[in-house]
Amino acid sequence: MRLFHFSDDERIARFEPRPVRTPAVRPPGRDWLNGPLVWAIEEDWQAMYLFPRDCPRILLRRKPTTTAADLERWWGSRDAPMIAHIEWGWFERFRTGRLARYELPAAAFEGLGDAGMWVAREAVEPVGVEIIDDLPAALAALGVELRLMPTLAPLRGVWDTSLHASGVRLRNASGGWEGAP
Repeated sequence: MRLFHFSDDERIARFEPRPVRTPAVRPPGRDWLNGPLVWAIEEDWQAMYLFPRDCPRILLRRKPTTTAADLERWWGSRDAPMIAHIEWGWFERFRTGRLARYELPAAAFEGLGDAGMWVAREAVEPVGVEIIDDLPAALAALGVELRLMPTLAPLRGVWDTSLHASGVRLRNASGGWEGAP
């Protein structure tokens, strides 16, 4: 298994654990997830981070339990493994963005069992780094369909479906997403 961390900083020699910027409500016994950690993402889920850091986005994936009705409404006839939604206002930053994809040693991490996320409680040195200077092409290479929208607001109901929905940096989206997932 390969684990990655994406950053706009191309010169990181060592990842130091740090607390999350905006603490989340965690289940009992999991409040430590707001503390100092190094975060990584599994290769199969890396498309969630092929965006400029602050770009609000919603990514959808089918699950084995996804219903035909949810597929028809939210997915359509597409064959993509994942669909990414961003607002038009972020497209130019996405199109011209550049990221460093750091590969991290999997043995240093523990899985969270959620959307390919892993954490390390100690500092971690990357085993490699790749510069990605064409984010749309990198997303397309993974088979991910990109959908551009004036606002992400029409997707608010997707968390009540049988699809897997991941929302990242929604506080930066238009339309009042404060407190959104």
